[in-house]
Amino acid sequence: MIDTLLFPLEWFVALVMVGFHDGLSKIGMNPTSGWTWAFSVVGLVIVLRVLLIPLFVKQIKTSRRMQLIQPEIQAIQKKYKGKKDAESRQKMTEETMELYKRTGTNPFSSCMPILLQAPFFFALFRVLNNLGKIGDGRHNPIGLMTRAAARQAEQSTLFGAKLSDTFLGSHSLAAKVLTMGLIVLMSATMFITQRQLMQKNMPAAALDNPMAKQQKIIMYVMPLFFFVTGPNFPIGVLIYWLTTNLWTMGQQFYVIRRMPSPGSAAEKALEERRRAKGKPMPGAAVSLDKAAAIAAAEAPAEGEDTAGKAKVSGQRVQPKKGKRRPAPTGPQSQDTSPNGASSGSTTAVSTTGDTKVTTTTAKNIAPPRAKTKRKR
Repeated sequence: MIDTLLFPLEWFVALVMVGFHDGLSKIGMNPTSGWTWAFSVVGLVIVLRVLLIPLFVKQIKTSRRMQLIQPEIQAIQKKYKGKKDAESRQKMTEETMELYKRTGTNPFSSCMPILLQAPFFFALFRVLNNLGKIGDGRHNPIGLMTRAAARQAEQSTLFGAKLSDTFLGSHSLAAKVLTMGLIVLMSATMFITQRQLMQKNMPAAALDNPMAKQQKIIMYVMPLFFFVTGPNFPIGVLIYWLTTNLWTMGQQFYVIRRMPSPGSAAEKALEERRRAKGKPMPGAAVSLDKAAAIAAAEAPAEGEDTAGKAKVSGQRVQPKKGKRRPAPTGPQSQDTSPNGASSGSTTAVSTTGDTKVTTTTAKNIAPPRAKTKRKR
């Protein structure tokens, strides 16, 4: 079953290694030298990491989202702190998964580059272990790794050690020294990569949360794991893993220097470098323009609020006392009612804010006496 699943990957590994070996031989390197085959392993790493660049970009975006939603995750954890019943734990899980779904965050995507490299890692392990068997006919050729190519790779040496030698499986002192040196370098580069991520590219607020604690555990556990298991790996596999760690460390250094996380020490260093050169921070002008546009759109028109209504302030505005106009005289000062009564009106104008209020006060005037006709 394992042979069936790994055979396509073994075929790909053999194809890339033999292709790089032939190319390096054509430019002048010795085809029987262990350095030529070692650089072929390095070429395999380069091909795989270039193919994984889109996934690495996605990993960076996911890591940024995870850092941004940490306050919300902590709020959910604080909400259910101390509640051990199954219902509360289920609700906390549901709210957390809903937060991941709403923000488009996948907490497992940060492990995808390592998980996708693992099958190729084991495929290379099997190819190197079977070089001797392929060379003497005990194992079928794997793709372009023919018997002649396998025999040549098996007999080549690097500092006196074969690429298929292991620390525990070889009696050669050169193999043991080279293997131990590669294991130390592999563990050190992995530790430096994790430490660089935590100290330079994580905000201070994000260092005290479960995610940061998990990364801190990984920073110490993973190098120790490879230091313990490394003696079982062939030298070619250790070269593969060391090259992978160096690529990851350089790639991460570039990203942290050019695109640091908000609030991290790397962002402050980037601000200082750009300030020294007289350059604004990337995206600063865009942010200012966007803020100005939002402020202009939300600013109310003169005399109106955002809904276009009259301004309403929190303090009651007292009406201003208007000047009372004198009562008009003459024919226009009276209004004849149906019963013959007349009424005078006095108009007063007061102002409240921007709205004029007109008040009309009517004064009733006694109707004149009815005229009587005189008898002649």
